[in-house]
Amino acid sequence: MRPKELVERWIELFNAGDADKISELYHLDAINHQVANTPVEGKAAIQEMFSAEFINAEMTCIPENIFEDGDWAILEWKDPLGLRGCGFFNVIDGKIKFQRGYWDKLSFLKMHNLPIPIE
Repeated sequence: MRPKELVERWIELFNAGDADKISELYHLDAINHQVANTPVEGKAAIQEMFSAEFINAEMTCIPENIFEDGDWAILEWKDPLGLRGCGFFNVIDGKIKFQRGYWDKLSFLKMHNLPIPIE
């Protein structure tokens, strides 16, 4: 699967809230680093991360742009609540090897009435 196609599938699974299927898009030793959080390493840990996130908040990814450059796909997104962000996906052999995302964590926590860390 080409990087852009994989990100389109990722969006479908993300919006379905399917942690098991979305984690299948990652290599066993993949890294998902949402810069507002500590990097998550390994497919199993990424699956656990998505499971917890899908339980904690109802999230929807509305793609604004998806760009492809070699082994990389770049996603600009928004959600129905007005949050915006972007993600970078390094796709090797049809699976995500590395992902990095940028978004405003404080706004996300407030929008979803989640606790705000005091540290």
